[in-house]
Amino acid sequence: MTGYSFTVTPDQALAAYRTADQAGPAPDGVAAGGGSGFADLLGQAVNAAIGQGHAAEASSAAVLSGSGNLTQAVSALAQAQLTLQTVTTLRDRMVSAYQDIMRMPI
Repeated sequence: MTGYSFTVTPDQALAAYRTADQAGPAPDGVAAGGGSGFADLLGQAVNAAIGQGHAAEASSAAVLSGSGNLTQAVSALAQAQLTLQTVTTLRDRMVSAYQDIMRMPI
């Protein structure tokens, strides 16, 4: 998807730094955060995105059956769409970074 950009605000960056700082320094060979590494963090983010998608589907199904709130369904779908765009942008950037690393001369 072209035309989308991923922007991190200073507040978001500060919150991320505070979270990382609370984990404390990691010993050699051990990931910070009590043993959870980047892969675990990425897995949690993907699982959260999938959960948002399921919540949006459930909200849509409730509206179609006549028992849900249309405003909440539209909000849930918009949030799921934004999350999917964010995950897609992150994936594209990670693939690009990996390709840049692979092109580096040894």
